[in-house]
This record gives sequence, C-alpha cells and structure tokens, in this order.
Amino acid sequence: MELLIKEENGFRYIESGGTGENLMLLHGLFGAMSNFEGIINRFSSKYNIVVPILPIYELPIFQSSVTGLVEFVTKFVAYKGFSKVHILGNSLGGHIAILYVLANPDKVASVTLTGSSGLFESAFGSAFPKRGDYEYIKNKTGETFYDPSVASQELVDEVFGIVNDRNKAIRVVATAKSAVRHNLGDKLHLIKAPTLLIWGRQDTITPPFVAEKFNELIENSQLFFIEKCGHAPMMEKPDDFNDILENFLKEVSASKVDE
Repeated sequence: MELLIKEENGFRYIESGGTGENLMLLHGLFGAMSNFEGIINRFSSKYNIVVPILPIYELPIFQSSVTGLVEFVTKFVAYKGFSKVHILGNSLGGHIAILYVLANPDKVASVTLTGSSGLFESAFGSAFPKRGDYEYIKNKTGETFYDPSVASQELVDEVFGIVNDRNKAIRVVATAKSAVRHNLGDKLHLIKAPTLLIWGRQDTITPPFVAEKFNELIENSQLFFIEKCGHAPMMEKPDDFNDILENFLKEVSASKVDE
C-alpha cells in the first residue's frame, strides 16, 4: 500500500486513514517509510497508521537530540488531536517512544519496542561516519540484519547519501551521542502502559540482553524473540513480527473492554 507524504503545519507524515485506533510508528536514524512497509500493509485497514517523519536532519544543531525529537512528536500528536495512540518505535524511535510515554502517560494506549536504544546500543562506533567509502557503508548497513541481503541497494544508497551530506552526518552523530547519554534505566519502572518487546535474537546493535533488561524493568511487559533476525525485525521477519504485534494489540483492546 503506497501512501503519499502529507505536509502540513511544518510536519511531514503519512496516514492510512483507517477507521480503527491510532497506531503511530517512530523510525530510527536511517530510513522511515521503507522500514515500516510490512506493518503499513498489514494494519492500515484496521488501524489509523500514522508515521511522522522525524526531523533528524533538519533540526538546528543545538536541538539535535532525543529530547528535541520528543518535543517534535509531542507537538505532532497535539496537532493531530489524537486522544490516545498505540506507539511503536524501532531503534532510536523506541527511545523517543519511551520518553514520550513517560511525559504523556495519559496519551498512550500501548507501547511496542523493537531494537530500542535507551539502555545500551552499539551502532557505527567511533569510526562513523566514514564518508566516501560505499563498501564500508554497505557492510555496516548489512550488519543491521541477520541476512545482509535484506539491506537493499536503495537502503544502502540512502544511508550513503546521509553520511556523505555533512549537515546530515553531524546531526546523526549529535543525535546518536545524545541517545547514549540519555540512559533510561532508572525511569523504565514508571511505564505502566501495556508494553510489547519484539527483538531479533541475532541483534548485534541492541543485543538480546538489552531486551531482557527492558523486560525486567518495565512491569507490564512481554518479550518475544525472533530467530535468525537482527536489529529490524519488522523489516527482516515481517510476518512473524506482525503476528506477534496483532495478537498483542488484540489483547490490549480486549482488556479495555473488560475494564
């Protein structure tokens, strides 16, 4: 399902217009629409899927941080007039989701985290960004996945373009460093919303022990591992991911009816 990017009031986003509850998807440092194609195709008729395009590369450098992006999401939800959202975040998007939930618990129906930063992450390391070296970027992008072939040429080209754009690259580095500094270990117990953790068993960026720690610290959480899968399960194993997500969302809706 192809959705057009809307541009309104300083926001760029896609919205499926489904009649169900709002399911907001938050992407990581690289890629946006392509990351969530499987979720959009599966859930767009049952939920109002909305994907705000985070201004990672556009924020003033002094605002290039996880808190700057949380402020953006907060303003976006207010602009859309959503009373409640199911929020799902991958990688940095998970980190932003957590901070949004902590600041706006009354706005959140459920939380889904996959490969989320916020406790520990090992991204491009001290060598990033290595500009001009296409093979390096191709290999690094491939390491996101258990099966490197999932990293399409389109995705590699997108990442290569970002790290070779000086203004974008310095914002990626600033945002990534702010995420590392902004550890959430002492705050996760404050999350009361139903929380789903879906992790690739072979995730090398936020390894399985990170998922287990999230599960330990978030009281109302459940954890599922997907085998032969890396840092972006919704891309690498979309059917498995969506089956788990669908069952969870049904459980959340059923519990609300029972209340």
